[in-house]
Amino acid sequence: MKKFTIEIKWALYFTLMTLVWMLLENLSGLHGKYIDYHLYLTNLFVIPAIWFLVLALKDKKKIDFNGEMSYKQGLIFGIILSLFIAILSPLTQWIISYVITPEYFPNVIKRSVELGYFKTTEEAEANFNYKTYAINSTIFGFVFGVFTSAIAMIFIRTKTK
Repeated sequence: MKKFTIEIKWALYFTLMTLVWMLLENLSGLHGKYIDYHLYLTNLFVIPAIWFLVLALKDKKKIDFNGEMSYKQGLIFGIILSLFIAILSPLTQWIISYVITPEYFPNVIKRSVELGYFKTTEEAEANFNYKTYAINSTIFGFVFGVFTSAIAMIFIRTKTK
């Protein structure tokens, strides 16, 4: 496990950042009073997510590769980091769903039916629940992490002359 110290460290940082983001969303009313804006404003999470992945890549380059990291080395790190983030995603989603904002699913279910996104409460419940969110966050976390790492490494890699 010592081999993956930086990956584990940044996966934990990313998880903590995600929990803080969700806490702020909840405290600002995006999971209740202002739930109509949640669909749009939650996408701003991409900004700190990319920032954390870039910081992790730079940290790996500095510490493990003495400032010299190839595209391939960075991409492998990004894949491993994304895997650790994906592994932590169901637990992260559980904390969000049952500790930080247990009222989110009932609120979004009710509002999505009121607005006509779903015809029935049962249809909305099939989309807005812990299991669906845990699966989606795991898959999305991995894919987003790998994709972001692939793009970021174009700029972070050590360029050869």
